[in-house]
Amino acid sequence: MAGMAVAAPLRTYGAAEDRARILRAAPAEASLRSSAAVPARVWAYDAQVPGPLLRVRQGEAVRVRLENGIEQPTTVHWHGIRIDNRMDGVAGLTQDAVPPGETFDYAFTVPDAGTFWYHPHNRSWEQVARGLQGVLIVDEPEPPTVDQDIVLVVDDWRLTDDGQIDEASFGHLHDWSHAGRLGNELTVNGRPRFDVPVRAGERLRVRLVNTANARIMNLRFEAHTLMLIAVDGQPVQPRPVPDGELRLGPGQRVDLMIDMSLDPGSRAAFTEVTGGGRLVAGEFVYATDSVARDNPLDAPVRLTTNPLPTRLELDGATRVDLLMEGGAMGGMAGAIHDGKEMTIRQLVREKRMAWAFNGVAGMSEAPLVTAKRGQTVVIHMRNQTAWPHAMHLHGHHARELMRSGAPVTDETWRDTVMLEREEDVAVAFVADNPGRWMLHCHMLEHQVAGMTTWFEVVS
Repeated sequence: MAGMAVAAPLRTYGAAEDRARILRAAPAEASLRSSAAVPARVWAYDAQVPGPLLRVRQGEAVRVRLENGIEQPTTVHWHGIRIDNRMDGVAGLTQDAVPPGETFDYAFTVPDAGTFWYHPHNRSWEQVARGLQGVLIVDEPEPPTVDQDIVLVVDDWRLTDDGQIDEASFGHLHDWSHAGRLGNELTVNGRPRFDVPVRAGERLRVRLVNTANARIMNLRFEAHTLMLIAVDGQPVQPRPVPDGELRLGPGQRVDLMIDMSLDPGSRAAFTEVTGGGRLVAGEFVYATDSVARDNPLDAPVRLTTNPLPTRLELDGATRVDLLMEGGAMGGMAGAIHDGKEMTIRQLVREKRMAWAFNGVAGMSEAPLVTAKRGQTVVIHMRNQTAWPHAMHLHGHHARELMRSGAPVTDETWRDTVMLEREEDVAVAFVADNPGRWMLHCHMLEHQVAGMTTWFEVVS
């Protein structure tokens, strides 16, 4: 594996074995800005940013023991994995947060092959921003043949002038009510610049992960043709990426095939291009020799289909609306919080809430919807705010049916769906995973300030 620090792969543990891979969350240091005199003080898993790359094969058992060495209670949420509900890592919904100095054992199987990631789900707006996140790869039984399988974790950090994390800005209501915590330093795999050594003729599988708190990443791979092969861990019909440019909301992932088609000795940048800018995040750096390749990118190998239930029974579906309101310039007059009707002024001043789903700010007592196992659920999400939102569905993947009134024919299955300002999107999924599951905005400041709800799947 090239592209990031690699931990030893997780082994498959037999039912009689009690051992687990230790994952320790604790203070550490990371060089996030090349010009900084000293490394930044971060929180990290196993003293790495990103955390150790965990790797298993599809269908294997995963056993991880979280050791909490930070000063706050924490959990681990396994983002995008259709997991046993008890292992989903959501404090207050699926487990109690793990106190400082304590441990929690996560044990689950991984039904889908793909690119996933892990991060806290308690005070995630702070703990993720301090560095607690990592990638979990689930390999196919027969992965496609590539010369390099590379993970690129893209993040942004809000740093002070001396290169330290801007701790004083945690919890600022401006972030909570506007776009979220946007950083001023871009990193790839925890570095301010990440170059990938390649050889002409090589084929790369590039797994791209946006772990930022709130920033939507507009990424461009220059001078190369990209073939999209998976989204949020689920295979797609391979298709070229126009202009080599991708838009990833927080929490989203894509898998790409890229042929190294330039001459030996070449260099080609991958950049962040939001707002017409061009920030170089790294380069493909070609060696002076080359390798031969027989199968061109326009004849790619399609990934094996995952056992995701994809048959949608729309005629008998359970349907529910999700109205998204609030935020700066949103015009929300008020909402219910903890069962009490409150004005927007009261919500902001007394409860630090700025957003609402269906007139409720924060987690509601009743679920958004209760569905029987195997039932199709359609959620019509309407973003009546002045800001984009990345809506993350726990324990399931959904397919878009409609966007802004137009049918969506693309059959891509996602766990995180982007909605632009004033946009409405209808998504559908098969509620096949029993338990209580979160649905929230993955702009993490929006989540803590009100944009969170839950749904229930019953047997």
